[in-house]
Amino acid sequence: MGFKCGIVGLPNVGKSTLFNALTQTAAAQAANYPFCTIEPNVGDVGVPDPRLETLAKIASSQQIIPTRLTFVDIAGLVRGASKGEGLGNQFLANIRETDAIAHVVRSFEDGDITHVDGKIDPLADIETIETELMLADLESLEKRSIATEKKAKGGDKEAKELLDLMNRALVLLREGRPARLVERTPDEEKAFAMLGLLSSKPVLYVCNVEEASADQGNEFSARVMAHAKKEGAVAVVVSAKIESEIALLPLADQKDYLDAVGLAEPGLNRVIRAGYDLLHLVTYFTVGPKEARAWTITRGTKAPAAAGVIHTDFEKGFIRSETIAYDDYVAGNGESGAREAGKLRLEGKEYVVQDGDVLHFRFAN
Repeated sequence: MGFKCGIVGLPNVGKSTLFNALTQTAAAQAANYPFCTIEPNVGDVGVPDPRLETLAKIASSQQIIPTRLTFVDIAGLVRGASKGEGLGNQFLANIRETDAIAHVVRSFEDGDITHVDGKIDPLADIETIETELMLADLESLEKRSIATEKKAKGGDKEAKELLDLMNRALVLLREGRPARLVERTPDEEKAFAMLGLLSSKPVLYVCNVEEASADQGNEFSARVMAHAKKEGAVAVVVSAKIESEIALLPLADQKDYLDAVGLAEPGLNRVIRAGYDLLHLVTYFTVGPKEARAWTITRGTKAPAAAGVIHTDFEKGFIRSETIAYDDYVAGNGESGAREAGKLRLEGKEYVVQDGDVLHFRFAN
């Protein structure tokens, strides 16, 4: 099960620098001119989770395998992208293939790095990106709704339901509001997702600040934080410059560097965790002498589907799962202690896997 988070933003906001740091590679060329990233770069990153190391230590696991998120570095959008300006159509298509958007917003002054609009205004930058996504959605829906309306008039039940969703989205888009604000029931989620609307994707704002503001942020990031709170979104503060320097250091030296700049952890850890939460993801663990491993599932996933993340045969032949909550596993110093304390439970097909569960699946071949 793969989850993709697209990194978007105007040119020269620090997207590629952030991506390089995230993936600890130089795969995305970071340069001071628009469109230096022509093809989307893709990188998998481990989700930082201290629980995994604790479990591995208890079980004396030989290997630690974290769960992962995929980040896609998408070239800088500009005003008019929905009409094909810059490399607009290509970029919008790349965004469409992601599950969520990490919107990097320039929140620093630097006369040596040009801004495509000639001024630093993070809220205006947000509006530019959001407007392009909404205009692309509006054009797409207006074209598609004509054919859908014909089918609905012909008595097609699915078309009627889809048209209703389209019309609700169109009302918002024409008011200048993103499609993610469309009110819908859980039963409508699948059909709504099939519309493929760019502005329906959940958004994480990443405020790229100067080095001195990496811990607390600055006046620019404060505006973004207030905007995110108002619309029920999430925002985090990072200094892409600091993060890119940390990424180049050996692990043993990273803590000293963080202490020197007054940070408790890399800002990218916050970005990854925020992206994980944004997608409503949770983690369960499998633990043994060979490996301690984290697995990603969506919140609310039942045990058979969770088993299917490991292998489809596990889901098909699912019988039950031996389940220990993380805290109980630690308190019992492992599976044996948790079992003796009566904390190991046998859960069936209706069990909803909880974040931190340590699981062992029983299945029929």
